[in-house]
Amino acid sequence: MASAAADTDSSRSWRGVLDHYAKPQLNRSLLDLGTSVLPYLALLTAMFFSLRVSVLLSLALVLPTSGFLIRSFIVFHDCTHGSFLRSRRANNLLGAAIGLLVWLPFRAWQHEHAIHHATSGDLDRRGIGDIATLTVTEYRALPVSRRIGYRLFRNPAVMFGAGWLLVLVLKPRFVPRGARPRIRNSVLGTDLALAVIVGAACLTLGWRDYLLVQGAVFLVAGAVGIWLFYVQHQFEDTYWQAHANWRYDHAALEGSSYLKLPRVLQFFTGNIGFHHVHHLSVGIPNYNLQKAHETTDRLQAVPELTIRDGLRATRLKLWDERTGRLVTFRESRA
Repeated sequence: MASAAADTDSSRSWRGVLDHYAKPQLNRSLLDLGTSVLPYLALLTAMFFSLRVSVLLSLALVLPTSGFLIRSFIVFHDCTHGSFLRSRRANNLLGAAIGLLVWLPFRAWQHEHAIHHATSGDLDRRGIGDIATLTVTEYRALPVSRRIGYRLFRNPAVMFGAGWLLVLVLKPRFVPRGARPRIRNSVLGTDLALAVIVGAACLTLGWRDYLLVQGAVFLVAGAVGIWLFYVQHQFEDTYWQAHANWRYDHAALEGSSYLKLPRVLQFFTGNIGFHHVHHLSVGIPNYNLQKAHETTDRLQAVPELTIRDGLRATRLKLWDERTGRLVTFRESRA
């Protein structure tokens, strides 16, 4: 993606340009809560009650319930950036609470996601908070067994079909090596709270019903969420540079997609399709991202990605340093 916006007034602080939009509004934030967390909890409850009538009736509610879970995650995501409410303490408390709904420890995810923003598109600082991506040269240097492992990991059926199990259920349950006390406490506290909540739900509702409902919702929301995270940075003309040549503003504008979605999907995904704006200024709450994009002329040069483009991007597996683009396994052999 050759972005003219990245080359215009590049010495000027983009975050300074967008500071006007990085101001949380209490009424809009409360509206976000009322149209994300509350409907999610209501629909999740309705799914459990619907099981008494019919399993099919309950499963019919999976899509809207999953949509509101994704929207709830966006609120959690904004809280990790301190952009949802003006008070840092309020952001932290709300984020930790919603973290129980999305099964993510607030402090640990906040730390990892901050590293993602600080290193996105940096070839020398890959591996934390992003999807593992090898260069063609690195892939060719791997033994056969590790090539097979990489191919499996990057296979869409594995990544989107089972990736949620790793990202939401398994990996967040463990304390990262060398974690600071507050991160360790966040993981252990979240694990303990989830054990109590899940245990109580299984005793009250029955473990089969609980697994059926929560598992179905996590499967759909997780697959969509991982795809969204994938397409935000994994597309043919994305941005990767060695650290010496890496630029934050270029990584945001050339390496973060503008995924143009239909209005209803834009609502459920909390405007996260305006990902280039988010990476330029993490302090902008989700409900201001579209306005920032549409009223900032220099952002209009950023090319759009469609849903079809995003689906086609799942074929891309390796970064070709020679051509400066993501390529398929077949193209890497050419």
